Amino acid sequence: EELVAKAIAPVKKQFLRPPPTSTLVKEKKSKRQLKRERHQEKKSASHLCPEVAKSGDVSSCPYKDKCRFSHDLDGFKAQKPDDLEGECPFCPYGLACRFSGTHRRKSSEVNGLNKDVQKLLWKNKMKFPKADAKLKSLGLDRPLKKAKDGSLKTHSREKKLIDFREKLYLAPLTTVGNLPFRRVCKVLGADVTCGEMAMCTNLLQGQASEWALLRRHSSEDLFGVQICGAYPDTLARTVELIDQQCTVDFIDINMGCPIDIVVNKGAGSCLLTKPMRMKGIIEATSGTVDKPITIKVRTGYFEGKNRIDSLIADIGTWGASAVTVHGRTRQQRYSKLADWDYIYQCARKASDDLQVLGNGDIYSYLDWNKHKSDCPELASCMIARGALIKPWIFTEIKEQRHWDITSGERLNIMKDFARFGLEHWGSDKKGVETTRHFLLEWLSYTCRYIPVGLLDVIPQRLNWRPPAYSGRDDLETLMASDSAADWIRISEMLLGKVPDGFTFAPKHKSNAYDRAENG
Repeated sequence: EELVAKAIAPVKKQFLRPPPTSTLVKEKKSKRQLKRERHQEKKSASHLCPEVAKSGDVSSCPYKDKCRFSHDLDGFKAQKPDDLEGECPFCPYGLACRFSGTHRRKSSEVNGLNKDVQKLLWKNKMKFPKADAKLKSLGLDRPLKKAKDGSLKTHSREKKLIDFREKLYLAPLTTVGNLPFRRVCKVLGADVTCGEMAMCTNLLQGQASEWALLRRHSSEDLFGVQICGAYPDTLARTVELIDQQCTVDFIDINMGCPIDIVVNKGAGSCLLTKPMRMKGIIEATSGTVDKPITIKVRTGYFEGKNRIDSLIADIGTWGASAVTVHGRTRQQRYSKLADWDYIYQCARKASDDLQVLGNGDIYSYLDWNKHKSDCPELASCMIARGALIKPWIFTEIKEQRHWDITSGERLNIMKDFARFGLEHWGSDKKGVETTRHFLLEWLSYTCRYIPVGLLDVIPQRLNWRPPAYSGRDDLETLMASDSAADWIRISEMLLGKVPDGFTFAPKHKSNAYDRAENG
C-alpha cells in the first residue's frame, strides 16, 4: 500500500535488485557536423546508387558522374553486411537488399501520394470545388490563391455512418503509432486504427513525408486518418483532398494536441479556447465530404477550467459523428490521472447521434470494464500509452484476463514488428536502420511493462514506476532495462548488428512518465 501510494510498482521481493549505476552520456554533435558526415557517407561505397542496385549495371544511372551516390559495385559488395535471416518481404532494392535472392514485388499498402497530384500541390494549382463551395456558403472563405468555385451547389448529403460502439480503438500516436505498430495491434485484437497526426499545411504542399502518415495496410479494416490545422478553409480543402486520393473510413480532426509548436500555430488544443473556430472547422469539413468527421479534444486548455461539457451538445449539431475526450487539460499534458468522472459527464450531455469515446490511462481489461459499466452512454474507449507499453492489452480485454506473457512471446511480437517494418520502410540498409529506429522508440515504452507474475498487486497501473528488478529469465530482465544500450541489444537480435558509431536517444524522453507524443 505504501509503494502504491508513491506510484511505485509493488514487485515481489525476490525479484528486486539494486538500481543500476548511471553511465556517462556522450556529447552530442552539432547539426552542421552531422550534415557534413551524412554528405560524406552518401558518397561512400556503402551508399550504392538505387538505379545501379536495381539493375547491377553502372551505366543504368541517368546522372552518371553527377550522381549523389556511389557507383562502386565492388566496393559496395565488399563492405555490405551479412544478409539477415528470412525472406525478403517486399523488394525494389536489388543488390542493396539485405535478403539476397528472395525478392517479392507486391505491396499490401494503400494511400500513397500520386506524383501528378503532388506536382499540382507543389504549384498551388490543385482545385477544391467542394471545399470552396461549402466555405463560401458558410462565409468562411479566405482570400487565398485558390481554385475557382465552379457552379457546384451546396446541398445536404446523407452522411456515411460509422459505429464505434464496443470496438477497441488504438489511438493515433505520433512516431510510435506507425503502420507496422498498428499491424501488430491488429494481430493482437485492435478493431479500429488511425494514422499518425498529419499537419494540413504540409499535406496541401504535397510533402511526401507527411503523406506517408496516411498510408493504410490491408489488415486495417476500420481505419481513419488524423489531421491537424488551425482554420476552416485549410481543413476543408485537406479533407476533400484526402477523400479524393485516399481510402479511409473516417477523418479525425485533432483539437487536443498539447505540443507548443502546434498550439502556437493556432491548432491542436489552442482551438479549445476558440469555440466559434471549432464550429467553423466542423461545419466546413463535415459539409465538404460524406466521410464521417470525428474530433479529438481535451477537457479544456487550462487546469481547473474544463469546458468541453458546455460544447458537447453543439458538436453533434455542427456535424461531427464522434468525439473522443481525453480526460486531461492542455496544461496537464500527460501528468496526473485522467478525469473520467468529467468524461462521463460529457457523454451524458451529448445528443443521441453523437458518439462519445473516453481516453486516458486504460491499462487493463478491468479499466475498460469499469468505464463501460460506470457510464453506459460511452460508445467506446480509446487506448493510447497502454497499447504502447503492452499491445496485447487488446487481447486481454477481448479474453477478459490478465495475460502473464512470457519473454519469448514478447520477443515474437517484436519479431512481427521487425518484419512489418521491413515491408513498410524497405529491406535495404536504410530500411533496416529506419525499422531499427522505430523499434527502439517503441522499446523505450515497452520496458515499463512489469510481468503479471512478478507483481504483488495486479493489475499494474499506468502511472506506477517500476523499481529495478530481475525477470524470471535473462531475456525478461533485458526487456525490463531502461538503458538504450540494452534496447539496442534487443534490436540486434532482430535486425542484425548496428552500424559502427550507432547511438540512440528516444524522442519522447522515456524517463518522464507524464510525457508521450500522443495528441
